[in-house]
Amino acid sequence: MEKKSRIFKILVNIAAFLTFLILFMVIIDVVIKGIPNLKLDMFSIKYSSENLSMLPAIINTILMVVIALLIAGPIGILTSVYLNEYAKKDNPLIKPVRLTTQTLAGIPSIVYGLFGSIFFVTFLGWKYSLLAGAFTLSIMILPLIIAATEEALKSVPNSLREASFGLGAMNLRTIFKVVIPPAMPGILAGIVLSVGRIVGETAALLYTAGANPTIPKNLLSPARTLAVHMYILSGEARHRKEAYAAGVVLLILVLTINFISTRLAGRIGKEGINE
Repeated sequence: MEKKSRIFKILVNIAAFLTFLILFMVIIDVVIKGIPNLKLDMFSIKYSSENLSMLPAIINTILMVVIALLIAGPIGILTSVYLNEYAKKDNPLIKPVRLTTQTLAGIPSIVYGLFGSIFFVTFLGWKYSLLAGAFTLSIMILPLIIAATEEALKSVPNSLREASFGLGAMNLRTIFKVVIPPAMPGILAGIVLSVGRIVGETAALLYTAGANPTIPKNLLSPARTLAVHMYILSGEARHRKEAYAAGVVLLILVLTINFISTRLAGRIGKEGINE
């Protein structure tokens, strides 16, 4: 038994090391090839074929993240709260909702793009726009938020809920004051994964948001995100260096979002414990 345990431990350590090594190699490759090609012209407010500015794409990416999270965040979190805190085990809605969530998580992004193109772009008449792209992405990230939030809520001990009820708190107050604060790190982990999918998405956005390299005038204007910007530049052999430069900025953007969310989760968790 000890021998099997040792072998398993070695395999786990090897898998963890390989995962870290792959991530390290990808980061080093992007940084080495991208940083030397960063230029001030690439951060101009106006895009042109000469400067290939990525600043409008960065702004569009941030707008896309904010709008998609504003749509999917409340729906995903409230759905998880219902499944974990309100719905009884024999509730007939639980299985269909979970099945729907699992199905949505397994659908390829290109299918989401086709759906968004047919429904948001054509049927609703939004055309290629920031709003059509954000709504499409919100459907894509919904399963991630629901799954992460539900697991985070399950990790909160029932003793905390019972103590809150014993002090006379109602169910709603118990959820928002006792259950959600310690579960917030897990909830934010799901949101971070969702942000990573939004930031790195290209296929669905090409069908819904378009590839306009300028800052959109309104929500119904086409917009190019940073990932789409990278995709278009990498498709042209003479702009591969600029694509790597955009990759560095995208990497910094993701790391910054991860850092902020981690700090925020820790702060919210401490405040919840202190209360």
